[in-house]
Amino acid sequence: MSPRAGQAGHPAHTLAFVESPVQLLNVLEWAHLHGLRGAPEPARLSVPAQARRSPASAVPPADAELTVVVLSPTDPMTRGQLRRMADLARDEGYRVRWEEARGGTTAPFHTIGGLAGALRRADRIVMGDPFSRYVQLLLTITRARDLVVVDDGTATMEFVAQLARGERLVRWHRKGGRPGARDLLFAPVSSSARRRLTPSDRRRVEVFSSMPVTETPEGVTVTANDFAWTRDRFGPPRITKGADMVGTSLVETGVVDGDRYLEAVRSLARAHGATRYFAHRREHTEKLHRLATSTGLEIVRPDLPLELIARRGPIGRTILSFPSTVVHTLPLALAGTGVRVAVCDIDPSWLTENASPRAQGFLSGVTGTAKDVHRLAAVGLA
Repeated sequence: MSPRAGQAGHPAHTLAFVESPVQLLNVLEWAHLHGLRGAPEPARLSVPAQARRSPASAVPPADAELTVVVLSPTDPMTRGQLRRMADLARDEGYRVRWEEARGGTTAPFHTIGGLAGALRRADRIVMGDPFSRYVQLLLTITRARDLVVVDDGTATMEFVAQLARGERLVRWHRKGGRPGARDLLFAPVSSSARRRLTPSDRRRVEVFSSMPVTETPEGVTVTANDFAWTRDRFGPPRITKGADMVGTSLVETGVVDGDRYLEAVRSLARAHGATRYFAHRREHTEKLHRLATSTGLEIVRPDLPLELIARRGPIGRTILSFPSTVVHTLPLALAGTGVRVAVCDIDPSWLTENASPRAQGFLSGVTGTAKDVHRLAAVGLA
């Protein structure tokens, strides 16, 4: 079905659920590729600028083909980036509905109850995180025939592989072993979500991704994300002579040892003359302070996803990264600019004892499947 084809000749209405800035960016990329219509210009101009900066107070245009529902997290950095991305979505003429989905014990009940009607009316559901229990619960309500999964970083690779193999949906960095009590309690909802995300005569499933997809589930349509919207709206950037480094949350997720990571950043920055460190939105303040003190790097807290920051510029001629989503997305966003993306492997000795048994293989796969990047050997640590 065409994204614009609804029942009885009416335009299809799409409801998108996002929980991170990158997910919202990729919803905008998907909508741009498929030509979803925003509100006409007068409807956009009717919303005062000060209202647009406050998502809860903005008046949504009634005739937009896309409504973005932000299931807001509690992390301040993520919320700040999401507010900026929500403004960009409104600038495109799309509706944005900001939900304080985690604002207390009763918040999930209010959020789900308030969304039930929209879920039943939607022709298409777009989601950024099929592993999210919130999203899985919302999927049990919808009657939509079309489901779309847009990139949530490297997790998309694992989602597609698990769906192809018929496995339960588990994030790659979760430690192996028997599921916990909460997993068992939520298992029926998770199983229902997996069934709904499996194509059938009644349901179509699309995966919109810039990640390499090696195991395509039967019946799933895979559409490439080449960041056309980002390149159209931003840049080209001014390029500096030096190198910039991209941070990762591998320490925060318990995969990589903090001291080992600090030493690796210091060695990599020294070897390549890096001067700035673009922090991941989930990196802890204490860790970043240690990095700044011991490496001399300028710590930058981006207010937008890195793809937009890099495209807007200024950006270093070389971007250094550990295995992460950006080794796949930055070469696309920066195509034709001459910026080189270099990725440093994770040495097995850096992994914590709590790291999932799949961690090393998964991270190696993230690096090995990246295109148009320069691969660096793991740096030696003293």
